[in-house]
Amino acid sequence: MPGPAVVIIGAGVTGCAMADELTARGWTDVTVLEQGPLFETGGSTSHTPGLVSQIAPSRTMTRLARYTAEKYARLGCYSAVGGLELATTPERLADLHRRHGFGEAWGVHSAVVDPAGCLALFPLLDKSLVLGGLHVPSDGLVAAVRAAEIQAANATARGARFIGNRRVTNLPTDKGRITGVHTAEDEVFPADLVVSCTGFWGATGRPIVPMVQQYVRTTAAGAGDSLPIVRHPDRGLYLRAHGDRLGIGSVRPDPRPVRLGDLPGDAHPAMLPFTPDTFRQSWTAATELIPALRGTALDEAYNGVLGVTADGFPLLGEAREPRGLWVAEAVPVAHSAGVAKALTEWIVDGRPVIDLHECDLNRFDPGRLAPEYVRRRTVRRLADEQRPAHPADPPGVRDLRIGPFHSRQAELGAVFGEDGGWETPLWYASNPAPDPPVTRDEWSGRHWSPIAETEARLTRRRAGLFDLTPLTRIEVIGPFAAGADIPVGTIRPRGGVTVTRLAGSRFLIGANGPLDLDRLLRAVPPGVTVRDVSAGTCALAVWGPAARELLGPLTTVDLASFGHLQAREGHLGMAPVTLLRVSAAGELGWEIWAEAGYGPRLWDALWEAGRELGLVAAGRLARDCLRMEKGHRLRWTDTTDEDEADPERSSACLVLAETGDVPVGGEPVYAGGFVVGHVTSAAYGSSVGAPIAYAWLPSVLAVPGTQVEIGYFDRRLLATVTAEPLFDPKRERLLR
Repeated sequence: MPGPAVVIIGAGVTGCAMADELTARGWTDVTVLEQGPLFETGGSTSHTPGLVSQIAPSRTMTRLARYTAEKYARLGCYSAVGGLELATTPERLADLHRRHGFGEAWGVHSAVVDPAGCLALFPLLDKSLVLGGLHVPSDGLVAAVRAAEIQAANATARGARFIGNRRVTNLPTDKGRITGVHTAEDEVFPADLVVSCTGFWGATGRPIVPMVQQYVRTTAAGAGDSLPIVRHPDRGLYLRAHGDRLGIGSVRPDPRPVRLGDLPGDAHPAMLPFTPDTFRQSWTAATELIPALRGTALDEAYNGVLGVTADGFPLLGEAREPRGLWVAEAVPVAHSAGVAKALTEWIVDGRPVIDLHECDLNRFDPGRLAPEYVRRRTVRRLADEQRPAHPADPPGVRDLRIGPFHSRQAELGAVFGEDGGWETPLWYASNPAPDPPVTRDEWSGRHWSPIAETEARLTRRRAGLFDLTPLTRIEVIGPFAAGADIPVGTIRPRGGVTVTRLAGSRFLIGANGPLDLDRLLRAVPPGVTVRDVSAGTCALAVWGPAARELLGPLTTVDLASFGHLQAREGHLGMAPVTLLRVSAAGELGWEIWAEAGYGPRLWDALWEAGRELGLVAAGRLARDCLRMEKGHRLRWTDTTDEDEADPERSSACLVLAETGDVPVGGEPVYAGGFVVGHVTSAAYGSSVGAPIAYAWLPSVLAVPGTQVEIGYFDRRLLATVTAEPLFDPKRERLLR
């Protein structure tokens, strides 16, 4: 059987890879439509320099790139010349050691080499400028158009057909499901499902920004085809050889978006006229790095257009409306084959082999889909890539979503970060630092303060007030099957979320973001209403041994008979609230949900009542410390469907020797000198008095007492697998 009828829109390298992967799985009723000619389509595939750099902080993106390199090598359209990322500052050199650790964790061999090693790999460099480099031998170059042609030929041999010069104008639907495509030529192509692989053209209606990257080819510069790719991130440059010439690409310090309506209507819409003035700074940096360029000229030059997203990940998955419309957009050539394989698994088998939540089409909430937000965030992200990145670096757009407690928090000296588009306190400057102060290395201390340790300790001693407004809150009304066995007034975990049954057919769900909402909306039957109420509500938590003493006089709810994982509706002061007896801190406590309009009055009532009881306003860093000491994992960060499905691996809690170093996530874990896992999250445990981390390890190693090492830049940190919880909720002892 040929399988369902599939129409793929776009015959660039990603569309051709999709056709190849689908037909290889037996789905041979595949039609690929391309608005331009085959296979020099005029899109990004036609002008890409073809660089494949595999190592990234994301395990998913690294594996997508690794499969791409391996597949294209088998197809004969990949040259593994290697990659060399350079450091010209001490900060960048430290970052290269960190990236080497990512490669170790994700299974891509690399080595940090000294200046002499860099010169041996790329003799044209000015050695005096280089402090070191990260060499990845399996990185290389894809002949992108050739890769498209080969994969299209494979798919055609299995029954697929490719049709050029067909512009899709409409996607007809019936009862919310796609039925095919219409073209400008008034043709109809029926389909059971459609896969959109349109590159930057997908920016219409999607959070993609067409961005300009400049690229030039010089006259003869003494290069050779065996030279590795060179990346110079401190100046936003990448280089590759074209015979004896060099190709130089520039992201520039001021990335420039373009509008689709401004693109030329000729055969090369993705290639804009070159702008020499904006390349001058990049050319100067290139000639400083490679003196041989000073005697060359620009032979070819253009401004290439490619589609990127605000967070740097592609858009993959099925649209919620219409059903049957699948998307593979903003996919660089370096990830094209890997994306096609993973999306094919998702379509054919119902789920991909590897975790794709970072790339999921539905990962953004409505506020982060605003075109101006997407544009500004994307521009800032690309500019920030020219400095050593940090997972907690502030984003390019702040103050997008401000909760009702913001002014109160600002008065207390809150230092804000971002959480899902919300401004959220990291710590409060009005709180004292511990004495003696806790110190951190420069990296882990960049967006950290010892005040967070004070906040965590005071929460355990008396009570802490935490803003949980950025968390996703969903209301479900109707015969909700997942809550049918939950007694009224009770909270239960269900598939990574918490479901609270407030009445016979009324439920509240504490979720982990837009992906959980998307799953719910797809799963509920007719007659059930699902509504994201996060924007119109707010949430606070009061955790600590004094929580009942503080809340009792303020609320109409009888807290004495209020058991763990129970919920009650009532009033707190003059505010109607829902109280949930849950705590991520390993302490007595309640979450308090209310309409956003009551937020300021709710905060004031709690703050005033807490003065005599030692209540402390505490930020996200303290919350991370407390939840890890309790043993609480974060969905999508510490646990994914992929990891949980592997019976031979387990999530383990590690306590590190105190050296002032705290991992941040993604670091490799070693046992016996071999990589055995990776860190998912980490924090400093105030009660434990040492850094703590979660890591996925082989189950035989995930037992208390096992000693391992965590790769941290150019050194290894000793850690021990420890029983949980680290802090006993009954306050009897620390479990170490």
